[in-house]
Amino acid sequence: MSDRAQIFDTVSGLIAPFNKKGVALSDATSFQHDLEWDSLTVMDFVANIEDEFDIIITMNMQAEIENVGQLVDAVIKLKAA
Repeated sequence: MSDRAQIFDTVSGLIAPFNKKGVALSDATSFQHDLEWDSLTVMDFVANIEDEFDIIITMNMQAEIENVGQLVDAVIKLKAA
């Protein structure tokens, strides 16, 4: 399994407790439209991602991340930094 696939699986696992509608996840799954997350849910989830991967996602980065695929790519980039 590639690093990206492993990160996707980990991110999916972290999304699960917040996925109240049971939306099937893919790279294109939107946090706002598909999962219908509010700002508080986003903040809780981002904290979990930061803790899990030992990274910091800036507010500017958060504003640019709209779907699961973009988040996975951001995690890969931040882990490599």
